Amino acid sequence: MVYFSSVSENTARFVASCHLEDEGIDVRRIPLRPSDPPLQVRSPFILMVPTYGGGVVKKAVPIQVKKFLNDPDNRAWIRGVIASGNANFGEAFGAAGDIIAAKCHVPYLYRFELMGTPEDTRKVREGVVRFFRERAGTTASA
Repeated sequence: MVYFSSVSENTARFVASCHLEDEGIDVRRIPLRPSDPPLQVRSPFILMVPTYGGGVVKKAVPIQVKKFLNDPDNRAWIRGVIASGNANFGEAFGAAGDIIAAKCHVPYLYRFELMGTPEDTRKVREGVVRFFRERAGTTASA
């Protein structure tokens, strides 16, 4: 799992509540500051991202996520996207996920509002764990 979280830490708290590391899933964070070393990923991952822009779809994907995905080696390993957003933004709710899924040709797996509900946490955890377990089974039998 690769995720981006702003200084609000909402996405970071959501990821932590999923307890993915307890299932043996590596969780990595895209750096917040440009001065931080860039994240390089060389294995399949699901991207979790908040939606920015206050309802303006063109501004939905955080700059740090764009930079991460503009590295062709990172982009080659994305297998799905999960996005958060604010339902008050109407059609722009979770728009970062729509944009990333379309540009990277991956499924938009799930969207949730703000910091998510316990049900969102359960669904994301179960879905991510299932994804990586199935992937391991496919790799093991190939």
